[in-house]
Amino acid sequence: MIQPERIQQLNCVPRPAGKYVLYWMQQAQRMEFNHALEHAVREANAGGLPVVVGFGLTPAFPNAQSDHYRFMLDGLREVQGALAALDIQFVVRMGTPDMVALDLAAEASLIVTDRGYLRIQKQWRERVARAAVCPLVQVESDVLVPVETVTGKEEYSAATLRRRLARVLDEYLVPVSGTRPVSSSMALPLESLDLSDTNAVLTQLGLAAPNTTHAMVPGGTTAAKERLQTFLDRQLERYADQRSDPSEDLGSGMSPYLHFGQISPLFIALRVHAARQVAETSRDAYLEELIVRRELAMNFVHYNPCYGSYDALPEWSRKTLSEHRSDPRPYVYGCSQLEQAETHDPYWNAAQLEMLLTGKMHGYMRMYWGKKIIEWSPCPEQAFGAALYLNNAFELDGRDPNGFAGVAWCFGKHDRGWPERPIFGKVRYMNANGLRRKFRMADYLERIRELVAQAGMPTAALADPQL
Repeated sequence: MIQPERIQQLNCVPRPAGKYVLYWMQQAQRMEFNHALEHAVREANAGGLPVVVGFGLTPAFPNAQSDHYRFMLDGLREVQGALAALDIQFVVRMGTPDMVALDLAAEASLIVTDRGYLRIQKQWRERVARAAVCPLVQVESDVLVPVETVTGKEEYSAATLRRRLARVLDEYLVPVSGTRPVSSSMALPLESLDLSDTNAVLTQLGLAAPNTTHAMVPGGTTAAKERLQTFLDRQLERYADQRSDPSEDLGSGMSPYLHFGQISPLFIALRVHAARQVAETSRDAYLEELIVRRELAMNFVHYNPCYGSYDALPEWSRKTLSEHRSDPRPYVYGCSQLEQAETHDPYWNAAQLEMLLTGKMHGYMRMYWGKKIIEWSPCPEQAFGAALYLNNAFELDGRDPNGFAGVAWCFGKHDRGWPERPIFGKVRYMNANGLRRKFRMADYLERIRELVAQAGMPTAALADPQL
């Protein structure tokens, strides 16, 4: 089912005859549970036309690194094979996504695209809408409920969004079918990039070979579904009670796959709902993260034009941090020291090294990591810039609404004021004693030491804490 609220007409151009319907794929890099692809196939079948799927591979996405492209290319190769099995040609070209889409649209009857909420994604779609010679339709497939359907404004907190989501969520927890095209596009003479050799593509993009440790995390829908099944079978049962414990590592691992659109949040939600062998408390705890917290991040970047800057923070948090900007800092580290995990704190170093080596960081440690950057930076503005850069450059799910919202949360966004203290003012504070009191941090350090040793790196930064 494709709810009407998911579909938006982005321009008012008459529809020409055209040779095909173009699905301009960018955010939803998958075949399954893809509302935009399904809409394109239905439109093409209604007109007796084939479907062409086009993708613009840009080397200039802000902060994107070789590892991000490697993960994405894993998924695009899988998409290419799955589309070919349906007689749909997948055309990948080097260039900015808007220009690639416009080039492919020259002979199209209609452009259907998926939706992205970041500023750069909106700009691509706006440019295509202005310049296209055929209609452009956007179909939401990245959240369960389109942001405007939930609310027409930026929400203050998860509590306010949760209430609004609850009113309509059941209407959107409905599977989307997969219609087969009636006409093949495989014989159309369209040039495409060869995706078979990842390193060759990276060379064409002007990027170095990826970090080999990240290659342990494969991209693509098949890998995403296998990881999800492991989570459902082995980890979800304990999620409600132990998800915050870094030593347990009970995260689902879905965030990189969601970031690249290689798996649908709707598919995940339906699978979690169906896991009746798991306690309802754990299912609800996970769905809170997948739906409420994730869609709060989408709400943030959609309605707040400053989402990637310090100005996006609430007035109260900027005020209290400014009042304490001259407080003495026990330690001060520059961004390069932070990047190399060269701090006095083995827990923080472990979180940073986990991110550098695997492209991910345990969720609770990600909060601690951000809080300590505030404490160890000369001023809050510099701390915000460092945290955002490190998150976007080294997390596989960086450059994402969740990342922008998560960094902002460390500085008070979507939170409330707490008892005042040095440096932080009324912004929530976290410390190493709290980690040791709540969790088996020695086990977490040991797990990261093993990763570091496997990478042939020294483990001195992870020495037993003397804090």
